[in-house]
Amino acid sequence: MEDGTLDRRQVLAGLSGLALGQMPFASFAQTELRIGQRQVTSISDGHLVLPGAMFFDHLPRAELNRILSDHGVSFEELRPPCNLTLMQEPDRVVLFDAGSGAGFMPSAGSMLASLETQGLAPEDITHVIITHAHPDHLWGILDDFDDLVFPNAEVMIGEQEWAYWTDPATVDTIGEARASFAVGAARRLDAIRDQVSLFNGGDEILPGVMAHGTPGHTPGHMSFEIRDGSDVVMVGGDAIGNHHVAFARPEWPSGTDQDQDLGAKTRVRLLDQLATERLPLMGFHLPGGGLGRVERLGDAYRFVEWGA
Repeated sequence: MEDGTLDRRQVLAGLSGLALGQMPFASFAQTELRIGQRQVTSISDGHLVLPGAMFFDHLPRAELNRILSDHGVSFEELRPPCNLTLMQEPDRVVLFDAGSGAGFMPSAGSMLASLETQGLAPEDITHVIITHAHPDHLWGILDDFDDLVFPNAEVMIGEQEWAYWTDPATVDTIGEARASFAVGAARRLDAIRDQVSLFNGGDEILPGVMAHGTPGHTPGHMSFEIRDGSDVVMVGGDAIGNHHVAFARPEWPSGTDQDQDLGAKTRVRLLDQLATERLPLMGFHLPGGGLGRVERLGDAYRFVEWGA
């Protein structure tokens, strides 16, 4: 793995391990909290199955093994959960990210079943806010027939992220391992073009929802602060991509970030902010439904699940 690219053989190795089929819905984690009049709920889109080398190649193996052992994580295979954030308020039903749909991995794509447990249909969603355009965050915006899953929703995405994935040159510059990501994103973004509104970091995109630029994982990755007075939570997307190495050694590069140096700088900055300001975090690939707090641990950090 060089220059921030993923080896296609690693991706295929991860996909080959997906004979598990769909994960039983009863095992999905769900967590919720109140932000003023808003109910913020973590709902599951299932989980991914990925080779550890995709994350860990070229990291110092002895220290890496110690961190993974401390967290009971295998180097060979990771199964990160996919936690979507649902925000309900009297006049809006907002979904942060759209999940992966049926076409990415058989262990993921359970967003619609999760919505149903909340008494919601896709037509009830008024806004879909995209952290970034990777498959497990965007591809669920269309169904198996390429029809709109959320026909009544305004889809909101950062201007830089939109520009990157809709640029015809991206498929030729992103690298072979991610070329399918570029093709899939461009097709889906074109299909929802009439529903899309763009924003930038620092914008209040909805009342009480502030966008924070957190680039590196993708060029225009965004996180979102939901706040009502002192009640607050940060929806982090993939800016902090796991609960082990990303916290123990946030300055280490991650093979899942398109710009590994920038991703590490963003991760260090965001963890420092979350720990210093004691902001709850809703992480897309973090355990326990993704909701927890960040604690400083010497020169490193740790993720503490909500209620622990």
